Amino acid sequence: GSMAAVETRVCETDGCSSEAKLQCPTCIKLGIQGSYFCSQECFKGSWATHKLLHKKAKDEKAKREVSSWTVEGDINTDPWAGYRYTGKLRPHYPLMPTRPVPSYIQRPDYADHPLGMSESEQALKGTSQIKLLSSEDIEGMRLVCRLAREVLDIAAGLIKPGVTTEEIDHAVHLACIARNCYPSPLNYYNFPKSCCTSVNEVICHGIPDRRPLQEGDIVNAWVKILLSSLLTGAEANEQFENHLYGDKDAQGKQFFEKSTRLKPKTIKPGVRYRELGNIIQKHAQANGFSVVRSYCGHGIHKLFHTAPNVPHYAKNKAVGVMKAGHVFTIEPMICEGGWQDETWPDGWTAVTRDGKRSAQFEHTLLVTDTGCEILTRRLDSAQPHFMS
Repeated sequence: GSMAAVETRVCETDGCSSEAKLQCPTCIKLGIQGSYFCSQECFKGSWATHKLLHKKAKDEKAKREVSSWTVEGDINTDPWAGYRYTGKLRPHYPLMPTRPVPSYIQRPDYADHPLGMSESEQALKGTSQIKLLSSEDIEGMRLVCRLAREVLDIAAGLIKPGVTTEEIDHAVHLACIARNCYPSPLNYYNFPKSCCTSVNEVICHGIPDRRPLQEGDIVNAWVKILLSSLLTGAEANEQFENHLYGDKDAQGKQFFEKSTRLKPKTIKPGVRYRELGNIIQKHAQANGFSVVRSYCGHGIHKLFHTAPNVPHYAKNKAVGVMKAGHVFTIEPMICEGGWQDETWPDGWTAVTRDGKRSAQFEHTLLVTDTGCEILTRRLDSAQPHFMS
């Protein structure tokens, strides 16, 4: 018999039609079909998008392995065989299925992307140009920030012992839809939920799950919403000491209160963005705490993350000077112990490496001619707790 014809493969890099004979070694290991490239250059050039396939395959493998249950009321608290946790917190699987968003609500570009990628954000990667918002843009941001605060207050009202973070997520999801908003975390790089809930040693990006909150937990709820292509974020854990602290933990209460009370009086035109980190770290160190370095504040308007980049630690190299009309988030993560972090095998949950607790707040700020306006301020009083 004759030899079977060898199919000619084309390079998978966008815009390249060369013949491809090289296959991605990680894809071979993970059993991902295809992944052929014509050269190392094309492979490197596609890496930012291509590596998301590896994450997806690993996530799916992890889901399949969840069958190695440690059953405790049918909840698996050790889904990743052999992983060494840094503290006492454990995930509580399985997660509820992803909640749908009705089709009449405007969706961001990543909502339906199989890997949750934001093409519009990728296109602006590397730019340090900070957008000046028009008065119309600013009005839009005021509205969406007020709605984000309403949703956040609903989440905060649910935080009490016995409530699971998944129940809080469900309430956030419904509150977003009731306001014709898309819950921005949902499917952003395949994040499975509508908000983030970070408990105790979790610094940020905690995935809401079946764990009931306990007396003494430090809880952070992080809400971001999209309304007719405007995005904003708000976050609180400044309210939660009322809900969760017993008298048992005086040290925890003190950490919590001091870490979430910062006075960013310096936000006004002409101030360099890199200055903020010096102020925040000085305050944290004066109280014996450290500042996380891996996650930063950022510009926000029509994209989830855009220029400027706003690190919260001292001696950073942030680019840019504040001007009236800039809108950005400030979201310092303060740790009881060291600032070093690591990520759980779910690819999201960032925890302190020493297992000690972390606290955080976030606000979206508008630079005005004379100072700043806190767009996500509390609705019951002009001042958020951390600025009182």
